[in-house]
Amino acid sequence: MTLKMPPGPDLTGVRRRRAPVGWIALAAFILVLAAALAAGFLPRISAKEALKKQAQALNVPTVSVIQPKPGAAVQELVLPGNVEAFVETPIYARTNGYLKRWHADIGAHVKAGQLLAEIETPEVDDQLQQTRADLASAEANDEIARKTAARLGELSASGMASKQDLDQAQGTMRARQAAVQSARFNVSRLEKLQAFKRIYAPFDGIVTARNVDVGALIDAGGGPGKALFRIGAAERLRVYVQVPQAYSQQAVPGVEADLTLAEFPGRRFAAKVVRTTQAIDKATRSMLAEVAVDNKGGELLPGAYAQVHLKLRASTPALVVPVNTLLFRAEGTQVAVVDAEQRVALKTITLGRDFGTEVEVVDGLSSTDAVILNPSDALVAGVQVRVVKPPEGKAEKKAG
Repeated sequence: MTLKMPPGPDLTGVRRRRAPVGWIALAAFILVLAAALAAGFLPRISAKEALKKQAQALNVPTVSVIQPKPGAAVQELVLPGNVEAFVETPIYARTNGYLKRWHADIGAHVKAGQLLAEIETPEVDDQLQQTRADLASAEANDEIARKTAARLGELSASGMASKQDLDQAQGTMRARQAAVQSARFNVSRLEKLQAFKRIYAPFDGIVTARNVDVGALIDAGGGPGKALFRIGAAERLRVYVQVPQAYSQQAVPGVEADLTLAEFPGRRFAAKVVRTTQAIDKATRSMLAEVAVDNKGGELLPGAYAQVHLKLRASTPALVVPVNTLLFRAEGTQVAVVDAEQRVALKTITLGRDFGTEVEVVDGLSSTDAVILNPSDALVAGVQVRVVKPPEGKAEKKAG
């Protein structure tokens, strides 16, 4: 016997109605899981990317740059110099004797022709008296010879004297005339020699030395230790300086200069280059230049040491950079510059004058170059860099 169960409820519609709810739940779960994963991993990925970028940025060196400053059109070259009188000469005696008296001592301002000293010359005086006597004797003999020749001429004309006697008389007359001329020249020589017993100043100046005193034996002629006086003209002075070969083409006549001396702090005396030797000394590789300075006030003293400030016009334009931009390497002195692509380029330069915290560059650098401050010793050409503005006063700070 077959039992038949009553028909149950139809669940097909229920399943069909529940199916969409399950898929929605699954999708929501997946979305929640994806959000959770995104919330957990995305920040880490972003942080990792940021860290990577930061590391890359840190690998690019940061540098500060400056522009070279133009150098001065006129540069001042300071050289040591010796001040000398424009004219200075020793005064010697031209006759022998003893110093009778002197009339000018050291420091005396004398005029040209002023009497400086007198010398007693007894031997010269006696010789002059003797030559004057010889001159008188020669003149007397000449007068007799002329009269004798005149008489014999009259007698010879009348036939009472021979031609031979007349010729002999005329020859004697000419000899006596020559003796008179010789005696006169001898007198003149000794008179001039006697005049040298008075010593006069040859030009306006100052007596800088007096080497004799009253009673001293005087020998005529020059030589070491024989100068009686030394006189220098100090209204205008000469200053001699040795100009290095590198500046010889700029130190030409007409260049302005100033003199400074230790005894006149803060003062400058105007001067000018007047002449040069136009030759380089092989021993010193320098050129001797003469600088003239007016000294009408008499403040400057001959023989003094002075600093000569030559105002030379620069022959080539120069640039000035801080000393903390220099690199000293086997290739020579260099600076590092940044090009348009923010990469490093090394330039070998030629230095000029050293100003302490700054130096002059005469070759190898352009005024438009961006020069790196405080470059690292490990810096090489071609490295990528990042340029930042230098801190205030950084360019003036001395390296090291």
